[in-house]
Amino acid sequence: MTMPPPELAEPGPGDPAPAAPAPAPLRLPVAVALAVAAGAALLLALPPYDLWWLAPAGVALLTAAAHRRRLRAGLGLGFVTGLVLFFPLLEWTRIAAGWLPWALLSTAQAAVLGLTGLAVAVLSPLADRRRALWPLLIGLLWVADEALRDRAPFGGFPWGRLAFSQGDAPSLRLAAWGGAPLVTFAVAAAGGALVALAWRDWRRPALLPVAGFAAALGVLVAAPAAVPLSAPTGPGYTVAIVQGNVPRLGLDFNAQRRAVLDNHVSATRQLAADVLAGKQPKPDLVVWPENSSDIDPLRNQDASDEIAAAAAAIGVPILVGAVLRTDNPNDIKNAGLLWMPVTGPDLTQTYVKQHPVPFAEYMPLRPIARLVTDKVDLVRNMLAGDHAGVIDTGALTLGDVICFEVAYDGIVRDTVTKGAQILAVQTNNATFDEGEARQQLAMVRLRAVEHGLDALMVSTVGVSAFVDTSGGVHGATAFNTAEVVVHKMTAGGTRTLATRSGIWPEATAVGLTVIALAGAVLLRRRRVNHITDGDENVEES
Repeated sequence: MTMPPPELAEPGPGDPAPAAPAPAPLRLPVAVALAVAAGAALLLALPPYDLWWLAPAGVALLTAAAHRRRLRAGLGLGFVTGLVLFFPLLEWTRIAAGWLPWALLSTAQAAVLGLTGLAVAVLSPLADRRRALWPLLIGLLWVADEALRDRAPFGGFPWGRLAFSQGDAPSLRLAAWGGAPLVTFAVAAAGGALVALAWRDWRRPALLPVAGFAAALGVLVAAPAAVPLSAPTGPGYTVAIVQGNVPRLGLDFNAQRRAVLDNHVSATRQLAADVLAGKQPKPDLVVWPENSSDIDPLRNQDASDEIAAAAAAIGVPILVGAVLRTDNPNDIKNAGLLWMPVTGPDLTQTYVKQHPVPFAEYMPLRPIARLVTDKVDLVRNMLAGDHAGVIDTGALTLGDVICFEVAYDGIVRDTVTKGAQILAVQTNNATFDEGEARQQLAMVRLRAVEHGLDALMVSTVGVSAFVDTSGGVHGATAFNTAEVVVHKMTAGGTRTLATRSGIWPEATAVGLTVIALAGAVLLRRRRVNHITDGDENVEES
């Protein structure tokens, strides 16, 4: 009598139960293709493409790729998604810094996103055990990943957050309740619902689960449109933004700096002439962009006289973006300097950028970096400011942030909690491109909704614009043009829930993510032990 092979034999009364086969992941070539598609979808969701509805799809694709995989494979698939996303997204950094900083920054960002792929693999047993948890788990995971990217290394670099892809989406309104972390959570949770809906055995359809996940997806995508937004309740003010533009060719460095200043002075004096002729309303404030005066007007009399003439002509304060020198020739400050039409610069109303950009505005670990290349000494040392950018212009109080600072939740919120009535973002996109400018404008749109304040972004070359508390854009300028835009802004009133809650929504999400990961690790160990006890030759998938 022929005996069946051991793996087909029925267990005897005292034999251990056979190990259940581990659920299989997608085939590796398919998973890699999905990871690449995920990066492409996330890229196209962000400005300048603005296909916001692709963001949940990108999350779902990466989740499907990394689900049930070994941890190293999950890490690698997340890294692949990150490379596809960040190299083209941050290509504008190459224009000024060259290919090496661009490659290092993009690779570092991709590595952090790789941790998301690893975490998806860790969470697989939990998602398999309770499929209804999938939207919650993926939403929390992406908030935690962005919290890490926002802070490390060297203060973080928050570019490419899911929240910044939602400028035209209903989910943008959620920023008023929980800031960028809540918007990211909703987008990622929608991706989790989408993959839960797709990852099932359709040969055995179950109406209730399918309907449930479809309903969850619809709610996450469409329901935020019903979120009420608080409109500013204060008085109205007329504000002018001046985009003076930057000459590109034919000038040496010093002449270039002087030409940029002259452009902003000339545009402001032309605005004064238009006001006198009745072509424009008289503004209560004029805002110039970052680096509109790279010549320190506190130390250079010619620059001081030029700005004073412009302020006297328009007859109202000008917020000047100035580079201020120090007694140490290697140290500078990037500042918003309030210039009064009669008394000149008000040094009590000056904001110094708090978050200089590492490797561009200052060099971390300079002695170590110098061992690699002496090019590090071409980067001057920009000193960081020590207080929020709250500037009292007399007519209104501005919350001033400079350039990349708009990407950081805490810096913007500090200006609001300390009394800002309007948000102002001074930036200089002259060494970048229009894609980078539009990525920044998307951040301004989110901040306006998040804090219930009218906002503006003013750039040397564009894009400059005004933004209302629903995220609507007004008076947007073209790129590489000289333009002046005058717009009526309303001072802010009641603080939003997002402003009041501060970091707590994000901190709560991170804490819950840690708990979920710990629980999933226990499940993974239990599965490994179960498989090992049943058959030493069975390998965990």
